[in-house]
Amino acid sequence: MTNFAVIQTGGKQYKVSEGLKLKIEKIIGDYKVGDKLSFENVLLVVNGDDVKVGTPFVSGVKVEAEITDIARYKTVEVIKYKAKANYYKKNGHRQPYFEVKVLAI
Repeated sequence: MTNFAVIQTGGKQYKVSEGLKLKIEKIIGDYKVGDKLSFENVLLVVNGDDVKVGTPFVSGVKVEAEITDIARYKTVEVIKYKAKANYYKKNGHRQPYFEVKVLAI
């Protein structure tokens, strides 16, 4: 059995295990590459055959992670067009994210 946890951050839920790199929503605040993050909102912890499910969170459990990159996703283009009405609008959006490496559960 593998050891993993399910955390909640940025309105989303992620399944994480030690050593995993994942991209999460940018967290408001002054952070830089190399900073440590601690996720307190742990919904589920699996350690071998031992399973702990929170109501809604598991108490006393934290997931430690380190920021490895701060960047933005590729451009998502939003186009609005109406035929025969001379109407065309084009916008672009780049969502910022943190890439984190999980250190410990």
